[in-house]
Amino acid sequence: MKDLWIVASYTIQDMLKKKTFLISNLVILLIIVIGFNVPNIISALEGEEENGSAKILVVDSENVFEGALSNLNAMDLGYEFIVETKNVSYEEIKQKIEEGNIEDAIVINRKDGKVHIQYLVENMAMMDEVPQEAVNSLTTIYSNLQISKLGLSQEQLASLTPNFEFELAQTAEQEVKGNVFVVMILSLVLFYAIYFCAYQVSSSITTEKTSKIMETLVTSTKPRTIVLGKTIGIGIVGILQVAVIVTVALICAKTCLPEGMLESVLDLSQITPTLGVITVIYFVLGYATYALLYALTGSTVSKPEDVQTANGPVAVVAMIGFYLAYFTMMNPTSNLNVFASIFPISAPFCMPFRIMMGVATPMQVATSIAVLVVTILVVANISIKIYSNAILNYGSRVNLKDMIKMYRSK
Repeated sequence: MKDLWIVASYTIQDMLKKKTFLISNLVILLIIVIGFNVPNIISALEGEEENGSAKILVVDSENVFEGALSNLNAMDLGYEFIVETKNVSYEEIKQKIEEGNIEDAIVINRKDGKVHIQYLVENMAMMDEVPQEAVNSLTTIYSNLQISKLGLSQEQLASLTPNFEFELAQTAEQEVKGNVFVVMILSLVLFYAIYFCAYQVSSSITTEKTSKIMETLVTSTKPRTIVLGKTIGIGIVGILQVAVIVTVALICAKTCLPEGMLESVLDLSQITPTLGVITVIYFVLGYATYALLYALTGSTVSKPEDVQTANGPVAVVAMIGFYLAYFTMMNPTSNLNVFASIFPISAPFCMPFRIMMGVATPMQVATSIAVLVVTILVVANISIKIYSNAILNYGSRVNLKDMIKMYRSK
């Protein structure tokens, strides 16, 4: 146990001393801070007024709407509408938009007996059609104007607007909680956290082989201790790294975003402390599985430039596991999603979020954890055996045939 901690602590110190590790984490944190400040940056660059509402000029020189366009500002669309009943030329509107006096403009007139509405913007690169809210608002105002001319009674007016009561129901027996979009985002985050932490095990082992440090380690401790110690050390650094990133993201979300903005976009009601503990458990199990596989591939090469090629098969397995979990999450009550939550290469990215959505049974969770633990033990046995035989190999890359021979040898 003492040797195990010595290897783990050495690995932790070595990771934290690397400039690339420190710089990459600072860049990630900087991106998070900037990302959460994007609304503030955009607001500052656009120089919006204190009320924060953009101005839209509405020109109705032919009085098509008979003065009813004043109702636009009462519809709370997030814009300040400036209604103009005098004729405003195209050049004047263009100048107002370019100078920033108005955001967009709406020009209304009649053509061939029809109401023609032109929506003017500075650049169509970010907008390929008339905003639907503008279409709906003008349609509603014009329809109400024409209906009012018919002299209908209140009962007749009420009958024109159907009072439907909509209800969403599902045919599956299990009720799905939460938002699938949020679940898929969290699954993506968990995958990258597990994958990149595990990938560093392979790079660390290969680097130490190149610097001959491994010869000292092998002569002073057992190969099994080296494998497990480095896996634990990098895992601890990975957990701390994820914790710092999540903490900074939460602080930025609370301090930088307008109140209620995050909740309006993402339903976070199902994210609880219990889910956090479960996610950490699956992070540890998923990391252990892939880290041991990467320890195996790292010991089969003697040059850092060969690491990426050697890690290719493990990367393919990881991507298959992730996509199996990611796409079956669209239908969390399906048998394929149940399979993905138990299958060891996809379970770490799937089961925490089945639990989050309330569709995982206690038996499925227990089975998933048991399968992962057995997988870790099997992978650890294979990795340590091959690692013991391949770690001092400084020649050509060890191929699959050589690995089979190493595993079978005593």
